[in-house]
Amino acid sequence: MNPDPLLSIRLSVDYRTRPGVLKDLALDLRAGEILGLVGESGCGKSTLAMGILRLLDHRRATGSGQVVFQGADLLRKSEREMRQIRGKQISVVLQSPLTALNPALRIGIQLREAWRAHATGSRSEALSAIRGALNNVSLPADDEFLSRRPSQLSVGQGQRVIIAMGILHRPALLIADEATSALDTITQAEILQLFRQLNRELGTAILYISHDLLSVATLCHRIAILRAGQIVECETPEAIFDSPSQEYTRQLIAALPSYPKGRTLAESASQRQEDVVLLSGSR
Repeated sequence: MNPDPLLSIRLSVDYRTRPGVLKDLALDLRAGEILGLVGESGCGKSTLAMGILRLLDHRRATGSGQVVFQGADLLRKSEREMRQIRGKQISVVLQSPLTALNPALRIGIQLREAWRAHATGSRSEALSAIRGALNNVSLPADDEFLSRRPSQLSVGQGQRVIIAMGILHRPALLIADEATSALDTITQAEILQLFRQLNRELGTAILYISHDLLSVATLCHRIAILRAGQIVECETPEAIFDSPSQEYTRQLIAALPSYPKGRTLAESASQRQEDVVLLSGSR
């Protein structure tokens, strides 16, 4: 087993009007791991995602430090090299499929463009890869579905299409930035289950960014707590919930309306899943 982390971050980020958004943030992610990143709004979660992808310039921000991915520092790579990494070795799933998908293009065309960005081959090879990705996310892979436009999809289907795009090239790392926050409870549970399945079957590591601490706990192997630009705690879900070391973490847990006091994490997560199953059966 490779002892080195898949991703090792030591990063500071400054915006022109807001310096110190990230302050020498330190975080490691292992190959095949699902790591949750939690913090209040404005604490720098999405900034970290943009820093990993080297897209801070688009937000008029600058980053310094190291973002070592598979042994190479991404901050030292050229933009041309980064274009070969984004979407192929590191993919991202954003919050809203309505903004991530082009409303004017059919789903099949958008998936084919995503495939051609990092692969060469015949039309039949592209179609085979696209249908495989759609099958992986439990969506129809027939011609009728591929001919639909985003407006003809439910929000849940749209998010699955975005995830299918993200796994087309079997990336080592998938960044899910608030990927379930725009979904209803049942669809959110289905997408979380999909992330578990992709992690288990494809071995894809996932950086799961969310403000929903309980859903993070049901999905992730470890949880990192971000506050004021720094990771203040990074432990297993059980340790975070049952014996948090930081007062800030205790405040986050205490603020959870759906975390019954006196219950363990496992009991609360199990109850949430049972509730979702009951609701799903009543639709």
